[in-house]
This record gives sequence, C-alpha cells and structure tokens, in this order.
Amino acid sequence: MTSIPTKPAEPQAPGSQTTTAPTDSAAAVDTQADLRKRPPMPVALVLAARPRQWVKNVLVLAAPLAAAKLGHADVLRTSAIAFVAFCFAASCIYFINDVMDVESDRRHPKKRFRPIAAGWVPIPLAVVSGIVCGVIGLGVAAIANWTTVGVVAVYMALHIVYSMWFKHVPVLDLAMVASGFLLRAIVGGVAANLELSQWFLLTTGFGSLFMVAGKRYSEMVLMGEDAASSRKSLQEYSQTYLRFVWQAAATVTMVTYSLWAFQLASTPDIAHKSAKPWLEISVIPWVFIFLRYSMFVDTGRAGEPEDVVLKDRVIMGIGAVWLVVFATGVILVGARG
Repeated sequence: MTSIPTKPAEPQAPGSQTTTAPTDSAAAVDTQADLRKRPPMPVALVLAARPRQWVKNVLVLAAPLAAAKLGHADVLRTSAIAFVAFCFAASCIYFINDVMDVESDRRHPKKRFRPIAAGWVPIPLAVVSGIVCGVIGLGVAAIANWTTVGVVAVYMALHIVYSMWFKHVPVLDLAMVASGFLLRAIVGGVAANLELSQWFLLTTGFGSLFMVAGKRYSEMVLMGEDAASSRKSLQEYSQTYLRFVWQAAATVTMVTYSLWAFQLASTPDIAHKSAKPWLEISVIPWVFIFLRYSMFVDTGRAGEPEDVVLKDRVIMGIGAVWLVVFATGVILVGARG
C-alpha cells in the first residue's frame, strides 16, 4: 500500500538510491543529529530530572505567605525542607514518566529532545535514578514531620498511577495533574502545622486546573491532528472542550480568590484596619495575571507554563505587584491563612 507524501518529493541526484521513509523520518534524523551533542552522563541525568520545572515547587510557600508566617525562622526552615523534598519527588516522577512515554516522546517535536527519549540516558539507569530520587524525597520530608512524608508519598503514588494508567483517561488526567499543584500548596501548610483556608484550597485547586487544561489545549494547537500520537487522551478531547475547561477554571479561580481576599480583609481580630484595602486591591493584579496568561493559552503557547511565567516580563511585573500588595495586606492583618 502506497502512502501519500505530505510534500512533493525532492529530485534525486543521479545514481542515488531512493528509499522509503516512515512519516516520522524527519524526527528520527533530527534526533540522531542532536545525539552528536550528547552531554556527559551526569549532566544528562540532571537534565532528565528537569530542574527547570522545580520552580513549580515555590507553591509550598503559598500557605506560609498567606498566613503571614513566612518570616518566622521555624516556618521558613520547614518550608525549605518541603521545597527540597518536592524537588526530589517531582524528579522521581519525571524519570518514571519519561521512561513510560519514551516512544511517544520521540514523536513529539519538542519532547523528543528530552534526555531519555533522545537516548542520552539508558532506561535502566533512568528507572534507578527515579527510585533514588523518590527515596531521598521521602527522607528529606521526614526531617519536617511524618505528615509531610504522607503528603509527598501521596503525590508520588498518584503520579505513578497517573503515568501508568490515568494519563490516558480523559478528565481524570486533568484532575491528577492538577492534584500535584494542589499537594504542593498543601504541603507548605502541613510542614509548618498551619491552618489552611477552604478558599485558599479552592483557589489553588482551580488555578491548577486552569494551568493543566491550558497546557493540554496548547499541545493540541501545536500538534494539530498528530496530538494523539504524543498523548493518547488528547484523542478524546476537542479544542472547544479544553477551551471551556480552562476558561471555566480561570473564572472560578478569580472568584474564589476574591472571596478569600475579602474574607481575610474582614477577619474579626484584624490587627490594622489599613490592611483591608490592600487585600481588596490585590484582586486587580490577580485578575490581570490570568488575563495575560490566557493570551498565551489562547494562541497555543502555554505548553510549558514555567517558560511562560519566567520569560514574560509583563506577567513577572504584574506578579511582583500582586505579591507586594497581597503580602502587605496579610502582614497587616496578621491572618492565620
């Protein structure tokens, strides 16, 4: 059966031999070319651990910040412990996920250059590295308290199950990935024994869903009809459905944050009445952060959320304004989260 070429064949040089290549031959050639840049094994292992994505673990500071406890030495210590524990736990999942997805990653225009997919890190070594990272993550979490160990263990268990089964189940795959962000926010409060507001949890949960749905939407825009070849669950989604999910999640997140901010501003034992306008005003930059980020989601450029956040100066600037306004408000309130 003859396949239909995607573009006109280029003329062959005299005497050259004509060969039939699979549809992903260009990807294979590019991967082979990239292998000539193979880094040393220690460097490849570090790249496979994805340290750039550790920026997500800054979420462990959210609960201490909201409780105005981040400046306390003991809270800062436990937050740092939780951050390091989640870095190792996340790297454990990245190793396992990349091993499970090695074939589909090789068909993805960007993921095929990941160290495991590119062949820089052998699969057996990647599995061992993932196990080692997981054990270290649990060990570091134990320095804080056993509840922190439990949260980190739940995170790893959920995402191992996700990598093996649930990533191919529509809707559940969104929920599982979003739970990872939520657990990061929860562990910051658990490690420091802080009370977590229900509005804080709802804001974090739906904000996580917004990021995940936006990431999947961007993958569909980037890959087009080939999206299902790199992620099976995308075969069941449509762009209009994912657009509905990320827009609904963004709306809920902005509403729950507003309710949370106004709840903090009306705390009965508020230390300074001047805190109220700061917390209420913080809703404005918060909303504009989502409006700006949504521009990248809408055009399919939010496949890597950390790149969007760290590389866009406008988001960084608005985020800095929000942080200053919100932190000033909670410090004046002396809120408990």
